Amino acid sequence: MSDVNMVKRRVLIVGGGAAGMSAAFAFSQHPELFDVVLYERSSSPGGMATSTPIDKEKYGADYINDGVQGASPVFHNTFAIFEKLNFSTSDVGMQVSFGKDPETEFWSNVFPSQVIDKFSADIKKFGKVLKIIKALEPVFALISVSAMLRIFRFSAEFGEVMVFPLVALFFGTGNQTPFISCAILERVFMDPNMCLFEYSPETFLASIPTMRAFPRLSTLYNAWKILVETDSQGSVRVINKKEVTRVERSSKDTGGVKVWSRHTEGTNNEQTVIDPGEEEEETFDEIVICTDADAAMVLLGKDARWLEKRVLGNVKYLWDTTVTHNDIKYMEKYYQVKYDPCLRFKTGPDDTDKQQRFKFAEEHFSPLYFIRSYPSDKRRVEMSFDLTVYQPQFDGVSPRGKRSNEFNDTTLGSASSEQASRNIPLDHHVFQTIFLDNSPESVRLWSKDEIRPDKVILEKWWKQQSHRWQHYAGTVPWMGFINGKVCSTAPSLVEPNFKISS
Repeated sequence: MSDVNMVKRRVLIVGGGAAGMSAAFAFSQHPELFDVVLYERSSSPGGMATSTPIDKEKYGADYINDGVQGASPVFHNTFAIFEKLNFSTSDVGMQVSFGKDPETEFWSNVFPSQVIDKFSADIKKFGKVLKIIKALEPVFALISVSAMLRIFRFSAEFGEVMVFPLVALFFGTGNQTPFISCAILERVFMDPNMCLFEYSPETFLASIPTMRAFPRLSTLYNAWKILVETDSQGSVRVINKKEVTRVERSSKDTGGVKVWSRHTEGTNNEQTVIDPGEEEEETFDEIVICTDADAAMVLLGKDARWLEKRVLGNVKYLWDTTVTHNDIKYMEKYYQVKYDPCLRFKTGPDDTDKQQRFKFAEEHFSPLYFIRSYPSDKRRVEMSFDLTVYQPQFDGVSPRGKRSNEFNDTTLGSASSEQASRNIPLDHHVFQTIFLDNSPESVRLWSKDEIRPDKVILEKWWKQQSHRWQHYAGTVPWMGFINGKVCSTAPSLVEPNFKISS
């Protein structure tokens, strides 16, 4: 059949986050084959990658990325699409401050602390255990971090003070950290495609890794929308403020997918739609659902098949709230925000490496991540960011970002992580504190009410996936079985192989 007589397949993409926009981009490369529309219920594409205006005169920048801050350099496809859109990231040294009390809690990847000395035996054993987990990864993939710590007889305090906060930091697993697969923990250190931290038998973490801070994400996603609509020659349209409410797959004989949707006025900070309109019915040949598993289950409703219910229903979600603020007194009460010599490792004062780290910390200690455990329940944590240190616009970088080769010393890091804050007083820094899991057991521990109301810039709810071990046993291996036809596109920038359910 010639291209002239070929009937285009009508395709609906549900959701305009990273997955939905990637699907739209892939379809845009084949305008002769598909007629595609993407429905996004909020006022702009991006999903959790949102930006919010702030007072530049007061804080030193006119916006923040309030949902997603940056990523490890291993996320090559993310940075490839950035380059395609003529955006770039900014390198920043990932300095982390864990805990508060110098003798029992505080440690950092910037310099060795008293806690490092306290857990020296556990730290040395940890390296050996990582090798065992790697050798038997299929087995340990089904064993939780907390169970692994018991199996190898690590002290409970080592898990609570060092291991759980570290995993919560990298994977955003929050209070579910004890239940995630310990194979994931091993990969943080040993998998070339996921490795962020370098293990040290002496100091636990041997370096300050490089993170890539994102440009203004709202601008980037709008540019992505323009790109897909332009490249597709009009065959792909991205429509904001339209929510899909339910779908119904027809029989194999009749084919097609019935879709009900409605217009909205966007979403609010509780992630619910504003002023939804009346439902409209349409029919498509194919549908690509690019939402979280819970939302997919709602869309499928009674039409969900047995395996879909088992696989998607196995995914556990939690609701967290972020408070963006500039309450420095709150931060100083619960975290080590500044360097203090009393925090230092007490033994081995003549060690050259330690002395170099102490000197570096004295001049450049400027954490962008903070984590603390709650005193009454050490397995539950609170996390904070210093957005002024993390995000490049506070250092005068364009919303489109810039390329940076300044961060080359991965052993001690560089001053690049503090460049953003050097001209902005600490009491004018913008912080974001995450209160995890709105279950009654967690909420009773929250200190959210201690942040001064006049210091609050933004408060927002977020739905987060749990990375517990059951996810890797009951969902990940089975996702390929619940998709419909495989529609492989020609090789493209992100090399997708989208599975389109119908």
